[in-house]
Amino acid sequence: MSTAIEATGLVKRYGRFAGAALDDCSFRLPTGRISALVGPNGAGKSTLLAIAAGLLRQTSGRLDVLGGAPGEHRAKVSYLSQDKPLYPQLSVADTLRMGAELNPGRWDAAYAQKIVDQGGLDHTARVRALSGGQRTRVALALALGKRPELMLLDEPMADLDPLARHELMGTLMADAAEHGTTVLMSSHIVAELADACDHLLLLGGGRIRLGGGIDDLLRAHKLVTGRGDLGGHTVVESRASGRGITALVRHDGPLGADWQVQEPSLEELLLAHLRSPDAPALLTPGTTARSAGPAVTA
Repeated sequence: MSTAIEATGLVKRYGRFAGAALDDCSFRLPTGRISALVGPNGAGKSTLLAIAAGLLRQTSGRLDVLGGAPGEHRAKVSYLSQDKPLYPQLSVADTLRMGAELNPGRWDAAYAQKIVDQGGLDHTARVRALSGGQRTRVALALALGKRPELMLLDEPMADLDPLARHELMGTLMADAAEHGTTVLMSSHIVAELADACDHLLLLGGGRIRLGGGIDDLLRAHKLVTGRGDLGGHTVVESRASGRGITALVRHDGPLGADWQVQEPSLEELLLAHLRSPDAPALLTPGTTARSAGPAVTA
């Protein structure tokens, strides 16, 4: 299986005495996956994306992007940061023309224009006059019009209304499926991730705490309710529920008849791990960095 991004012992500090934004971060993202990058505020998501885009340098460790160093294959990578920087004095038409001139041989003018036109944008309007959601649409048109092999998206839909977010997410996912584009996208909107993504990277404490196909990770956990002994099972989180408990556990074997067992939803899985930062890390075999040290595997 080919690899789009591979991190090995990645560390990033922003000051000599500052804590690490990334701390021995290791994972592998196979090509062609649409991966959600999730974690609490300050977990290092934006830092990881910026390093992968070649805009930041790591303090130590290694990050390979499309088989080379970050920035080496810049023409094949699109990166959209949270602030979605555009030139405010340019018109929408001039912005798309700039995209064509900066990406010779890769630019799909008709596709970029289609994304802009779906939002009913005036091509003569200057970027400074657009709303936040309209600027997001123009920025996504630039990112998708480049026809990248890898898309790095940092909270791309946060300032869109629900209808526009649903429409643009559908456009992004259809494009990725048709062209085999690898997508790594940070977001806090769990429903959006569940509908769009097939892969998950949960970042916490500067490291990947969950990594792998979403279906594989869900099957590796069970949500159990009842009373009894959970010894021999890895308990991610437990809480009182009536006269018993409800717990999210790793599926380490059969449970007794005292337990009601069901598969968790993606939201239940994420919330349990976010509330339990000391739970052991779990990476599926395809997500474990090949040159990294041993990891718990599903």
